[in-house]
Amino acid sequence: MKINDIKLNEDNPRLIFGDRMQKLMNSIQQFPKMMKLRPIVVDEQGVIIGGNMRYRALVKLGYKEIPDEWVKRADELTEDEKQEFIIKDNVQFGDWEQDDLANNWDTGKLEEWGVNTYGSEEEKIEAEMPNNPETEFPFSKELDRESNYVVLVFTKDIDWLNAKTVLELESVSSKRQNGKPWSTGIGRVLDGAKVLNKLSGGKKK
Repeated sequence: MKINDIKLNEDNPRLIFGDRMQKLMNSIQQFPKMMKLRPIVVDEQGVIIGGNMRYRALVKLGYKEIPDEWVKRADELTEDEKQEFIIKDNVQFGDWEQDDLANNWDTGKLEEWGVNTYGSEEEKIEAEMPNNPETEFPFSKELDRESNYVVLVFTKDIDWLNAKTVLELESVSSKRQNGKPWSTGIGRVLDGAKVLNKLSGGKKK
């Protein structure tokens, strides 16, 4: 089948970019049998309702033709059923058991296979933020009773993104139970005095 015989669904709400797209491309190259086991699904007009990202990956890899068994037609679906399929095909109903992944699986391979080993989508996105080695606010690994604390709550994503920029929050790493490096996230315990100094333009001592 010519890859141009199937059409990208521009209304599909699922997108992946950069490193994640590269991992998908690598996965197809290294394990093409997965395409037969999990084919692209198209409607009666050849429009993709399941597998938009796999299609994009195939195009990026330079495929002009693909095996017929890599594509499955779903001619019997109504328009409402197509929309439902598109969403449900992209929903992840289960969660990974992080401790089991950390201690019994090869983290490098899991990352290559596209597994999110950070526990949540937010942690994954944060971990991909570039480290800032010149940050003024070192991460405090534990709280103590002698200090005072304030908790900032951000109900809007844009406010949280602005906070990370203004406060120059740096990435920090945690470890597995066996002591090996595990996930990376954004440090959220800051030196209050340094924050005030930063916000005042360096005037406070």
